[in-house]
Amino acid sequence: MATKGLLERLHAGEKVVVAEGYIFNFEKRCYIQAGSFVPTAVLEQPELIRQQHLEFVRAGSDVVLAFTYYAHREKLRVTNRLADLESLNRRALQVARMCADETGTLMAGDICNTTAYNPNEPNNKETVKAMFKEQIEWAVEKGAEYIVAETFRILGEALIAIEAIKEYGQGVPAVVTLAIPTHFDGDLTTDGVEITEAMKRLESAGSDVVGLNCARGPETMMPMMEKIKKSGVKVPLAALPVTYRTTKEEPTMMTLTDPKTGKRAFPANLDCFSCTRDDIHDFGRKCDELGIPYIGLCCGNSPHYTRTLCESIGRRPPASVFSPNMALHGVYGTDERLDPYLGKMEIINNESNYKHAPNKPDDIPSAG
Repeated sequence: MATKGLLERLHAGEKVVVAEGYIFNFEKRCYIQAGSFVPTAVLEQPELIRQQHLEFVRAGSDVVLAFTYYAHREKLRVTNRLADLESLNRRALQVARMCADETGTLMAGDICNTTAYNPNEPNNKETVKAMFKEQIEWAVEKGAEYIVAETFRILGEALIAIEAIKEYGQGVPAVVTLAIPTHFDGDLTTDGVEITEAMKRLESAGSDVVGLNCARGPETMMPMMEKIKKSGVKVPLAALPVTYRTTKEEPTMMTLTDPKTGKRAFPANLDCFSCTRDDIHDFGRKCDELGIPYIGLCCGNSPHYTRTLCESIGRRPPASVFSPNMALHGVYGTDERLDPYLGKMEIINNESNYKHAPNKPDDIPSAG
C-alpha cells in the first residue's frame, strides 16, 4: 500500500499524476476492438496489462488505475460477454493491486459512463446505480484506495455515480470527472448544465475531486479549467485531456476531421492529430500555473507523454534517464566527441535545398 493517501497528498499541496488511456493504448496494440472498446485483454493478456501499469509508473504515474473502464454490465451485455463480468473486473483489480503494491503507488478503482442512462425510462436510476454498485464493491474488496468515476457527458449520471460511491465505497475518496461534448450554446453538459454549475453540484454531492477528462485535448480543455478554477469550487480540481490537437472549430476528438479525406477521424484515424511532447509539456505548465493538482492524460496516452507531463512539473521519474538528448546525435549533435563531418554536410545539403525553394529564407546558416 502507498504510504500517503490521495487526499493526504492533495491537502498537503502535492500534485498527483495519473496515467489513463488504457483503452486506446490496447486498441492500437490490437488487443481491443475499436467501437465497443471492451477491455477483454484483461482476461486474455493479463501479463500485458501488468506491463502497461508498470510502464506508466516508471514514466511517473502516482496511481495504478484498474483497467475496468467499459467493463460494466451494459457493455459486456451488448458484446455477449456478460458471463465474464465479475471475473474481468476482479482480474483487472487484482493486477492493479499487485502492481501498486510492487511500486508503492496508489491503486484506484474505475467506473464510467454506462451507455445505459436514460432519465426518461422508469427505474433507470436504479438500474444504473446497481451497475456502479457491483463495480465499486469489487474495487473496495480488492483494496482500491479511491474510486475514479469518469467520462460522464451527462451530469445526472455522474451524480448517480457519486451517490453510489458514497453509499457502497466504505469511505474511500471519489474523483469525478466530466467529458464535455461540443455544444453550440456554450460549455454545457449533454443535459444542459453549465460547466461550473455542474462542478459545484458534484462538489455538493460529496465528490472529493472534480474536473474534466477525455473528449477534449489540452487546447480546448484548459479554457474550461480556467473557468472552473475561477468559479469558487473548493475541492481539488482534475484535468486529464486526450492527447490530440483539438481546436475551437473542432473542440473534441470526436469532431476532428481528417484534413486529407474530410472524414471524421474518430476513432481509428486520429493519428494525424496527435499532440507533440511540447504540447503535453505546455499543458503541464498551465496546470501548475493554475494550481490544478490532479493531472493526467486520457485517450492517446503513452508512457512518453506521461514522462513529459511529469517533467513539466519538475519531476524526474525513472524513465527520464532516457529522455531525449540530441547532444549525441550523429548529425545534429553538439558533443565534442562527435565527428563534425556529417553535421557540416547536412548544413550544405539544406542550404542547397533552400536555394532551390520558391521562398528561400534569408537566414540560411553558413557551411563554412
